[in-house]
Amino acid sequence: MLQLAIGWEVWRVTRDELTLGLIGLVLFAPNFLFFLVAGTVADRISRQWIMAASYILQAVCSILLLVVLSDSTPSMPLTYTVLFLLGTARAFSQPAQQSMVPIIVPTEHFSNAVAWASSAHQLSVVVGPMIAGGLLLLGADVVFMTVACGLLVATAFILIVRTRGQAKARGPVTLDSLLAGIRYIYNRQIILGAITLDLFAVILGSVNALLPVYVTDVLKADEFALGLLRAALAAGAVTCGLALTHIPVRRHAGRILLATVGLYGFSTCLFGFSTSLYLSFAALALAGVADMVSVFIRATLIQLATPDEMRGRVASVYGMFTNGSGQLGDFRAGVLAAFWGVVPTVVVSAIGTAALAGLWAWWFPRLRRVDSLDIETLREDVDRGR
Repeated sequence: MLQLAIGWEVWRVTRDELTLGLIGLVLFAPNFLFFLVAGTVADRISRQWIMAASYILQAVCSILLLVVLSDSTPSMPLTYTVLFLLGTARAFSQPAQQSMVPIIVPTEHFSNAVAWASSAHQLSVVVGPMIAGGLLLLGADVVFMTVACGLLVATAFILIVRTRGQAKARGPVTLDSLLAGIRYIYNRQIILGAITLDLFAVILGSVNALLPVYVTDVLKADEFALGLLRAALAAGAVTCGLALTHIPVRRHAGRILLATVGLYGFSTCLFGFSTSLYLSFAALALAGVADMVSVFIRATLIQLATPDEMRGRVASVYGMFTNGSGQLGDFRAGVLAAFWGVVPTVVVSAIGTAALAGLWAWWFPRLRRVDSLDIETLREDVDRGR
């Protein structure tokens, strides 16, 4: 909801694709600057308290955005400052949040829990933009206040979660301990391949920043249509996620991961050519299905193969790649659209995304050969790829 309101308000005021791209760059900067520290903090301090503090800070940022963007001529430098603060809160909450599931559920239920957790998240991403699209008709201030209240409720909920205990890292914080997550990933080629594939696929294939432009200039639609399109990716993802809770990926995980990236690129290309709201929704929903399978395999692979005392640092590096890829993708999309136009930017970038799958299949053969997501088999495959 917050992302939708920010994009719509900035586009309404500036009508500048490059400014939309800069939003992604500003939100990415804290991920890049603080990911090493954030991961170390998540391995040493209660992850629940980190998430609670982050949610409160994000609620404050939502109210600040309400104040700043309600001005008839809002200050973009001030807007970027608040967005940087918002990105900082997310940079610290992300590794803590991604490391929570293994300390809540037993190992034998982990894959199923990943599917449920991802589905719950995607469900919120379906509902959020649709609600935001409707509330924007009443004014962006209504969206910002709703988001702030929702984040405060989330703070209360996270504090009452009961965990099985968190294995915390010990010893002094050194440069070596800060870099442990990067070293762990780099020395395990299967994990490195999975993370970098996601990084470049999203950088090339992300279209979220351009949706306000598509709605107004290509589809000739309104705010509610923007909410529908933002929800389309998640609609496909949540449908697929619920299916994965009953029919999980059991064999040929590496090949399926690569194939879904190719499907994501094809679906995004179809969206780029579309001039129909219904076809655009269907194309983005199909991209959401492909993305959900990829997320399921990648999250299971990375979290099960990582010891708990390392999960925060590994999740922080992973989050810098995954969250940063979306924000860098928004920046890339905004810059290219300002020079090429919105349709050529989406189509060419989508073709590049599909091509990545073939390149990574050749570059990371161990990733292609990953078969079972069983914990013992998975850890043997990952460690063998060191």
